[in-house]
Amino acid sequence: MDKETFLNIIKGELIVSCQALEDEPLHGPEIMAKMGLAAKIGGAVAIRANSKEDIIAIRKETGLPTIGIVKREYRDSDVYITPTFKEVQELIESGTDVITLDATLRKRPQGINFRELVSFIRKNSNCLIMGDVSTVEEGKKAVLDGCDLISTTMSGYTPYSRHLDGPDFELIKELTSSINIPVIAEGRISTPEDAVKALLFGSHSVVVGTAITRPQEITKSFVKKIHHARKIV
Repeated sequence: MDKETFLNIIKGELIVSCQALEDEPLHGPEIMAKMGLAAKIGGAVAIRANSKEDIIAIRKETGLPTIGIVKREYRDSDVYITPTFKEVQELIESGTDVITLDATLRKRPQGINFRELVSFIRKNSNCLIMGDVSTVEEGKKAVLDGCDLISTTMSGYTPYSRHLDGPDFELIKELTSSINIPVIAEGRISTPEDAVKALLFGSHSVVVGTAITRPQEITKSFVKKIHHARKIV
């Protein structure tokens, strides 16, 4: 899918992140594919997904465009979202429309340079490239390094970014006013009102994950508030 078509599809719309790690009950391509289908039926226009297997299953089940990542930890770095060429190659093989890279300023595993990954993707695929950032500085650098889109996903996940209970609306505003590529709002967007606010602040589209597709976390939030209310009654 070409860049203009993809951006038109997602503009002003909801993208749902369908992810479940190995230690979570819903882990597995078949379950994530059904989660993606449920999101499609609900009106999602694209799916963000983790792992080659999940992406292939979700694309087959839904027919929706995908934003792909591979989460993998390495001992020599805190970067875990598509950190090396290995993960990039897996995403190319998945057929995903967008490859997402951690675009923070932190050191990557194996001494790999961010621009090297961007160059590899350009030479070996037609995938768009999204940079997950935590600050405006990182967003500006990701633009210079060749990203097609920027996401606010990493706000609160780097030691030098804002650590908030809710979405980083300030970062959304700062990025949309200072860079010339689409900004995707993602991170702690928990309600429809949050999503609308992110769009009003200039984001091209909105990604929601935990609040829709992680029942254990949704349950935990209810239990936490109920227990807190019990203590003060």
